[in-house]
Amino acid sequence: MMARAIMVNEMALATATGARSVQAAELVDGDAELLRAIAHGDRLAFDRMSRRHLDRAYGVALRMTGSRADAEDVVQEVFLRLWTRPDAWRPGQAQFSTWLYRVVVNRCLDLKRRPKGTDLESVEEPQAPDANAEESLLDAERNRALDGAVAQLPERQRTAIVLTYTAGLRNAEAASAMDISVKAFEALLVRAKRELRDHLAGQGWIQP
Repeated sequence: MMARAIMVNEMALATATGARSVQAAELVDGDAELLRAIAHGDRLAFDRMSRRHLDRAYGVALRMTGSRADAEDVVQEVFLRLWTRPDAWRPGQAQFSTWLYRVVVNRCLDLKRRPKGTDLESVEEPQAPDANAEESLLDAERNRALDGAVAQLPERQRTAIVLTYTAGLRNAEAASAMDISVKAFEALLVRAKRELRDHLAGQGWIQP
């Protein structure tokens, strides 16, 4: 996956900075333990942490930005911050994954507020025809319709949808990531799903 290719650069950076490998990284499993090992320059711990969270963080960034290039930039920046500042997450305040997705979402929002030109890398290349070309085309059109509907949601509604369905956070975790109450988050999610249903129904993808 393209997102995983980012970690080649990250691990090269770790090597270039002279980070040492600690065998204890093979034994630790929790995010907190991995972060403590990363703070001591453990490349293996950083690699394990990246494998745990990279793909989903990339999925969140891609949904928020709508651009593969932007999503890669966001994820690379966030994981570079994780390598250089593993103490940025404070245990006891929120789960690490909740904190991570909050950082990713905030960076995406900052990026989208900045004017930019056309992203050529976001244009999909033509797919080779296959035996199920018609069905694949329909699926692709349906996915584009959903992506377009999500992209048109108001900023906070889009964030609620992405944290719930892309990041897979529970309501309490997503509310914490957005720094709002669970009740406010649930109301936001209801409005977002209603907007998506109305949009997709208007295009004929679902029944009104």
